[in-house]
Amino acid sequence: MAYLTDRKRASGMGAAHTGTDHHWKMIVTSVALLVLIPVFVFTFGAALGSDYETALAYYARPWPSAIAALTIAVSFYHFRKGVQTLIEDYVHGFAGKVCLIAAICISYAAAAIGILAVVRLAL
Repeated sequence: MAYLTDRKRASGMGAAHTGTDHHWKMIVTSVALLVLIPVFVFTFGAALGSDYETALAYYARPWPSAIAALTIAVSFYHFRKGVQTLIEDYVHGFAGKVCLIAAICISYAAAAIGILAVVRLAL
């Protein structure tokens, strides 16, 4: 194995062996967001500008709350993958690891807070 070139060792799946999976997940979440964002804008627009009780009653229905929760979950997962690519490409060393961990924690925390807010509205 010592006589293989760097290109030969890396051919197939890339150096990290996860590039295809990462790219595929970005494509899938992009297509999901292509459908979810207009549906979310349509459902959110119906509650926009209404008073608190009306918005609460609107999001107590399963369809608007499910669309809102799905949009939040998929968008923050897509954000996490995109920021991971950005940090891996432009920030190196220990700072890169710290930024990557912080970005992943922030994206999951924001998604959890958003979904919790929708669940509180729905229940």
